[in-house]
Amino acid sequence: MATIVHEGIKLAYVDQGAGTPAFVFVHGWMCNRSFFAPQAAHFARRHRVVSVDLRGHGESDKPQGPYPIAAYADDIAYIIDHLDLAKAVVVGQSMGGAIVLQLAAAYPDHLAAIVMVDPVLSFTPEERAGVEALMSAIEAGNQEARRQFIEGMFLPTSDPKLVEEVLAVMMAAPSHVAAGALRGLMEFDGLSVAAQCRVPALYLATTPTSHPPHLMSQWLPTVVNGWTVGAGHFSQLEVPDQVNSMIEGFLRHHV
Repeated sequence: MATIVHEGIKLAYVDQGAGTPAFVFVHGWMCNRSFFAPQAAHFARRHRVVSVDLRGHGESDKPQGPYPIAAYADDIAYIIDHLDLAKAVVVGQSMGGAIVLQLAAAYPDHLAAIVMVDPVLSFTPEERAGVEALMSAIEAGNQEARRQFIEGMFLPTSDPKLVEEVLAVMMAAPSHVAAGALRGLMEFDGLSVAAQCRVPALYLATTPTSHPPHLMSQWLPTVVNGWTVGAGHFSQLEVPDQVNSMIEGFLRHHV
């Protein structure tokens, strides 16, 4: 593990492999860089791969204060610059998908392409009310609400051992980060940002999906859509071979 300091915040990352284009993997809410371990191992055979712990997560600093999506994107852009990754393929899951979309809009020259694995870009009024209630519960110290929310990201057929491993990481994350990052995600105008995206983009839907592919195509007309089979929200962990294969196909034909 290595670290880099951006705006006074220490960010942890792992840099492995060689070859272009470089990959950067951006995990989701309350996760860490290990949530893309199957992809990092696969693509490091032929590419340089950087796996990041976002601010507030993993082994990176966890300051008090807001956690806006734009700040996360700025961190990733700084890492791409500092490590001289040139035009990278940046892959994000869940909240990480929102981050890579913001990165594409704000720093297109840093990117060869983005991949969004079941990103969260927009909320219905009902979803927004649910997230507001979750934030209030987390801030009040109600950890059971967080647990139930995380368990709902899996299918009934998901591997119980994987569910417990994910829960262990996501439940251990500090409450001020959990609530702050959710608030930052709710304040993110994903549809407006999607309209600004001009780099090649792959969207991988899951079951149930946050956004049906036909909606993603309306928001981002140039997007390439894929859909994993037999996996919940964490498809990159549940069906890594499917995810890796679709990313490879996307790069061959669209990048």
